[in-house]
Amino acid sequence: MICCLQTLLLFLAQLVLSGWVLTAPTISDNFFYHDFLNGNSNKEIHFRGVKLHVDSALPSVFAARGGNVTMPCRFWHEPEVSSPREVRVKWSWLPATGGQETDVLVAIGSRSRIFGEFRGRVQLRQDFPGDAALVMTELQLNDTGRYRCEVVDGLEDKSSSVYLELRGVVFPYQHPRGYYHMSFLEAQQACDEQDSTLATFTQLFQSWKEGLNWCNAGWLADGTVQYPITRPRVPCGGNDLAPGLRSYGRRHRRLHRYDVFCFSSSLRGEVYYLQPSDKMNLTEAEQACQKDGADIAKVGQLYAAWKLAGLDRCDAGWLADGSVRYPINRPRTNCGSSEPGVRSVGFPPPQHKHGVYCYKSENERM
Repeated sequence: MICCLQTLLLFLAQLVLSGWVLTAPTISDNFFYHDFLNGNSNKEIHFRGVKLHVDSALPSVFAARGGNVTMPCRFWHEPEVSSPREVRVKWSWLPATGGQETDVLVAIGSRSRIFGEFRGRVQLRQDFPGDAALVMTELQLNDTGRYRCEVVDGLEDKSSSVYLELRGVVFPYQHPRGYYHMSFLEAQQACDEQDSTLATFTQLFQSWKEGLNWCNAGWLADGTVQYPITRPRVPCGGNDLAPGLRSYGRRHRRLHRYDVFCFSSSLRGEVYYLQPSDKMNLTEAEQACQKDGADIAKVGQLYAAWKLAGLDRCDAGWLADGSVRYPINRPRTNCGSSEPGVRSVGFPPPQHKHGVYCYKSENERM
């Protein structure tokens, strides 16, 4: 057996030295290796026949929390194949906060497998041949990020990406002890506790275009620290700098301390002001909301109600983090500055007396 193998290898070597070339026969709608033995100077392997293409059409798609979205992806062959080919379609996700790319869905023909928290929320559309669009339902705040559509056909592997952004509101948030007290992980946790998530650069940039003007630097989802300035001034980079996002670049996620920019999207419920006959301390405020069949509202919920539902109230009230705030859409005398926004009274001692903002979900309202 070994002797026969050595004889075959010697024969092949003689063919190469004598100028002979091994080629593969042409096979319709299939791949084969070409110029394997006397290939080009870069020793590349070429494919002859059908070429696979994958395209997502849109670089980004936008949606709101709780809604649905379709992320486009289609594939085709050139030249067009004469019979259907069974390809493997895989969608994966890279979160806006970074980390590792994780699987969302893998499908071959009509068979598919869905992974992790995407179970029950995603499927391939498959409306026409080559349609590999991903349909997502019940969108969550942390669904933002880059989604990659990968198609594998035999030896060919092509992919295209779509970025998912949620529409909502960006708000600055600081620790109860004051400015610049949070590491990246603490900032991430603070946003999560307030029914929000770390804002992305795109979300902060959009908020700046809409007028967000804030002089304190805060963490973003990509680990950078930035702040938006619409009116340049000395404490915020100087009068000579143009309006825009001021960036400190990437900072050490454990050692450095800043505020944070959080992002919240549409609510599946209602935020409302509640004041019984007398104002309440923080414990009494929490109990009052519970008695009314609700929970004390979180900061992200108040911002979402202000920005997306038009909540306007000139009464300061407790929130779940121990802060006191109130939302103003129609600026007026005795209601703070001349611009719309959520006014903050800070973090007063918990025995102080105020009203309270409660949040009642759709289920609790039924």
